[in-house]
Amino acid sequence: MKSAFLIEMHERGYVNQCTDLEKLDSIISKKSISAYIGFDCTASSLHVGSLLQIMILRLLQKHGHRPIVLLGGGTTLIGDPSGKDATRKILNEKEINKNIKGIKKVFEKLLDFKSKKTKPIFVDNFSWLGKLNYIDFLRKIGSQFTLNKMLTFESVKSRLDREQSLSYMEFNYMILQAFDFYKLYEREKCILQLGGSDQWGNIVNGVDLIRRIQKKDAFGLTSPLITLSSGAKMGKTEKGAVWLNEKLFSPYDYWQFWRNSDDKDVHRFLKFFTDIDVNTIMKLGETKDINELKIILANETTKILHGKIHSSKAEKIATDMFKFGKVNENLPSKKISRKDIETGIKLLELLVDNKIMSSKSEARRAINNKGVKINDLLVVDENKTLNLSDFKNENCKLSFGKKKHFLFKIT
Repeated sequence: MKSAFLIEMHERGYVNQCTDLEKLDSIISKKSISAYIGFDCTASSLHVGSLLQIMILRLLQKHGHRPIVLLGGGTTLIGDPSGKDATRKILNEKEINKNIKGIKKVFEKLLDFKSKKTKPIFVDNFSWLGKLNYIDFLRKIGSQFTLNKMLTFESVKSRLDREQSLSYMEFNYMILQAFDFYKLYEREKCILQLGGSDQWGNIVNGVDLIRRIQKKDAFGLTSPLITLSSGAKMGKTEKGAVWLNEKLFSPYDYWQFWRNSDDKDVHRFLKFFTDIDVNTIMKLGETKDINELKIILANETTKILHGKIHSSKAEKIATDMFKFGKVNENLPSKKISRKDIETGIKLLELLVDNKIMSSKSEARRAINNKGVKINDLLVVDENKTLNLSDFKNENCKLSFGKKKHFLFKIT
């Protein structure tokens, strides 16, 4: 293998399948290319489950290639059935456009916009899907697909085998994704589509479509779907998604998410989600204990997304909390009015109103299971009322479990 990009892709464990690895390597070892990954716009932010794909786009830039970020303004109106047991909730155009703006902010933090050669291109596939003439599309594009083959793809077959409904709208998704690749080849001379292994069928369709109509080579390369050592999906916790937008998931919580990685996941996560050289990672594995490696992982991942200041701040908070028992002023903070505290506020209400717990019943269970502390003292009464006596220097530390801490400040 000659291409520095593909060599590092393999070293980091990013490669699952490729339509023609040898030929792709031959091309990109000689010249820069454009490659794309598509992202659905079903939420106002991406979460950690999409991070591997973004790291691959960063790697493209590192090796002198241009990434294309395709935001599925058109395909999100339909919904990708891949890996889904049921039809996704259908969003309207206004909701999708709002989500696109939020998702772009994530990429602005994670990709390099300085180099003219590798500056990312953003495209919204609604710009061409929204203008399609149905009859013309069926004649030119639909005629290139056979029902026999479409029924063999896992995204379709698994739903039908389980006798779960699959709408005609969803069934068409694979054709639209293939058309995306065709349009990007036509517009940007993009020859490579990247994605998770669950997208293999959709990607191959695009490769075949370009070959049939354009009579040119195009390539698909998939990465493995990442799961935790426990078998759980990457990107979710018991409290919900690990969002890449700091307004939805704070830098401190993000740091803690990586710090709390299972021992079995740490080495591969250092390869997947940091910019540390693979050889350096191997040396670190030989010289550092597992807790030191977890801190390196947390620092590096947080630095990439939120910057060095937030990364250092999160580590200091954790160090102060767990080594010295200090209340750090930089803990995730929430404001509470002096009037409410002077009157007294129920702990259950405080936990729910500030979205620390989803419901009072969840809060009760946490208290009864000895999972809630105020200023490091265990709460034993679920009817506890907070008042001024619980605040020191107008601050009160509220802890949920060993890792979740909040500083309530009187305003």
